[in-house]
Amino acid sequence: MTALPPLTIPDSELEERFVRSSGPGGQNVNKVASAVELRFDVRASASLPEAVRDRLLARRDRRMTEDGVLVIQAQRFRTQERNREDARERLQALIEACRVAPKKRIATKPTKGSQERRLGSKRERAQVKRERASRRWEREP
Repeated sequence: MTALPPLTIPDSELEERFVRSSGPGGQNVNKVASAVELRFDVRASASLPEAVRDRLLARRDRRMTEDGVLVIQAQRFRTQERNREDARERLQALIEACRVAPKKRIATKPTKGSQERRLGSKRERAQVKRERASRRWEREP
């Protein structure tokens, strides 16, 4: 299988907001906006192939808004620059995962042996239940 060439997204299609992080930061945590909120409009993106866009929009992902905007929040690190890199890496990984089309499932029939084993176990279970119902349980005083 050949590797796909990397897909690049221009900075003009990305929107970054910097907010105060709830993570590590020591005394700086209340002064520096080190967390990054990266927004990428999947529906309006001209750099994504149609198939990748459709797979991204079809994903059941809580980071995707109803308008088709993907929101990635990064606050794992103490510096704004490292959080920016982290958000972009996570976006790239998500897009790369959607670039490969899932394999179609080929429907198969159960084997004769598996059908017989299944029906045999059903018969055994039915027999156990029939025996329970027909027994007269006597109480001992």
